[in-house]
Formats: sequence, C-alpha cells, structure tokens
Amino acid sequence: MEPIRGVAAGVPFLALPPADGGPAPLVVVWHLMDAPRTEVAMAAALPLNGVPAWRVYLGLPLMSTRTPAGGFEEIMALMHEDSLLKVHGYAITQAAAELPAVLDALREQLPPTALVDAPLSLVGGSAGGGAALLALTESKRPVAAVAAINAAVRATAVVELVEQAFGIKYAWSDESRQLAARLDSVARADEIAARRPQAAVLIVSGEEDHPTFLADAAALRDALQERYADPAAVTLTTIPGLAHPLALEPGLEAAPQLPQAVEVDAAVSAFLARYLPAGAGAR
Repeated sequence: MEPIRGVAAGVPFLALPPADGGPAPLVVVWHLMDAPRTEVAMAAALPLNGVPAWRVYLGLPLMSTRTPAGGFEEIMALMHEDSLLKVHGYAITQAAAELPAVLDALREQLPPTALVDAPLSLVGGSAGGGAALLALTESKRPVAAVAAINAAVRATAVVELVEQAFGIKYAWSDESRQLAARLDSVARADEIAARRPQAAVLIVSGEEDHPTFLADAAALRDALQERYADPAAVTLTTIPGLAHPLALEPGLEAAPQLPQAVEVDAAVSAFLARYLPAGAGAR
C-alpha cells in the first residue's frame, strides 16, 4: 500500500501504512518548528517503519503549507510581537485543538484497515511534542502512548529560548501567563496521571539540547513517575550527540536520516511497539 497525502479538516497530512497492510491503530506525529519543519520532512527523519501502525504525520499551524503569506519574515515579525501568543503557544494549542476534527476526516480518507477509533499513540518533537503533551492532557480520546522528543514541556522555557536567540525581553501579560500555565505539563502532571487508563510516556532528550529543556524533561519524568501506578510506564531516554533539531536545515523536504535521528527512531519505535493497543477491532 502506498503512502497517502492529503488535507484533513484543513491540516496537511502524510499517512504511512503498516508494513503488513492489515488492520492497525494510528500513531499521530507532529513535526518541530525547527528542522524537520514539515510533515514530509518529519516522516523522513522519523519514519517509524518497524511500528505496526498507521503513522500519520500532521503539519503544524504556521508551518508547512500553512506558512503565512509573508513567509519567514512574517513569522519573525510575529515572534517579535508576541512569540508565545502568536507563534509557539498558538501553534501548540491549535494543533491539539485540531486533532478531533482531523481524526473525523481521516476516518473518511484512510482505508478501513486504519483503526481511527482505537486508542491513539501521539508523537511530537519540540513544539510538536508540546502539542502531543497538551492533547494527552486535554483530549477526551483514549491515548495508549505518547513520545515527546526535545519537547516544549513548559512554555516558559520556549520564551526564555526566544529571548536568548533574539536578544529581546518578553512582555508578559495576564493572557500569556494563563497560556503558559496551560502549557506547563509538569504543573499538570496530576491531570495526565488521572487519565484512565494511564498512557505510557516516553520522554526523549538530546544530550546537547537546551539546558532548560533538559531540566524540564527530567522534571516531567519525575512528576509523572510519582503519580503513576506503574512508574516504569514513564521513561526518559537521552540520545548522545543530539541537539534540538532532528534534521539538517532547511528541513522542508525529505532528507536522509541523521545518525542521531536513527537512534531516536529506534527508541520511539521500540516504545510504541510495546504499548500499541492490542486487540483493536475493525471500525
């Protein structure tokens, strides 16, 4: 079966079928805002070929085919206006909010062998990881497993990074503080752990990622392990030599996997294969 490209509820997607072609659940994957920054590039960087599931790669808001008309310059202008409310926080919250409608559309666009209504697995890198964690926290859909790679675990870390990168001081407002609280997965660990059944969580950190991201990843692991009935269902894996991106710039098209991305792919694939829902019936 060939990959399927399309648009689901306004969201561009690339769906890769399982190798055996039989009925299989969905793994929803969001890309980074760094490289790889499109669904096609993410599928090349993290193909998850050994996972017996439909891997559905979604384009983030403001990226891929939804890049603003002004392109990179317009995104940079939005970053300077309000990086959290207009760029990173917007992309994360919008991506998570789109998921139910995307799944409804995929039910019509994918073959019957794609078990859209089975418990989902969610994967994301950086901002895409933030979207996966937010969907885990707030979605009503059953979620079997989540893999968050160099993820935006806390919005405050993203704001700090933007301040350092652009030499600007972020002007916090009541609205942005409220959004940052919503996007703090450590502070919302009680809500994540309250899901039934509890979703398995893999946190993947690049050894050379930003120090605050590394600290937040460890804090999320600790917070969830303290609250999980089975602490072993929450794990943190560190990839030697991996910085924040998973691909080389510009990260727009499919490209050969970097050695570090191969390691991420192997870790996430093994995790998903372990926790994919068993016995999912045909839809």
